[in-house]
Amino acid sequence: MENLLYWAGLSAVAVNALTGVLDAGRKQMDLIGVVMVGAATALGGGTVRDVLLGRPVFWIADQVYLIVALAATLAVFFVVRNLRLPPRLFLLPDAFGLALFTVVGTQIALEWQAPWLAASLLGMITGVVGGVLRDVLCNEVPLIFVRGELYASAAWLGALVLVGLHALSVSPVAAAWAGMATVLAVRLAAMAFRITLPTYSERE
Repeated sequence: MENLLYWAGLSAVAVNALTGVLDAGRKQMDLIGVVMVGAATALGGGTVRDVLLGRPVFWIADQVYLIVALAATLAVFFVVRNLRLPPRLFLLPDAFGLALFTVVGTQIALEWQAPWLAASLLGMITGVVGGVLRDVLCNEVPLIFVRGELYASAAWLGALVLVGLHALSVSPVAAAWAGMATVLAVRLAAMAFRITLPTYSERE
């Protein structure tokens, strides 16, 4: 399980860095701006999780995560900077990053003895905060705060699936894959079929 979490975490960092570069590229940022957005997207969610849990921040404790974030950011920048890409292209890798980080965050919270509800919310936070930082740095309203396809709710559902299977003594590896599949399936279905949550609207 430790190996799965480690490689899932590294993959999530790389994928989220990619989404940060693609979003920053639409704003025509220079290299420094792109690096800042990519790193914040890749490392932000896990940083908030670790601070809340009172554990060493993951990319400080193991700088391989930081190296992967910077390397992925630079590689994507130099590969795609002269290409014309669809504006919503970043949403697909973002869905994979959301699934990976949600599962990693939830599992770490459970290992640190967080109660089940707190663990599920910490998993969701791990999944969505990087995207929030990306959108804020790119001067956009974060995806989770505007009407749109399921995002944070997809992450929370996947986290709850993982927590529930953990409570049923299902293999941690199987529970992690099930949680990841849930997040990804819900997010992709929401994007494909425009599934949204009810919104508040005032009557005139």
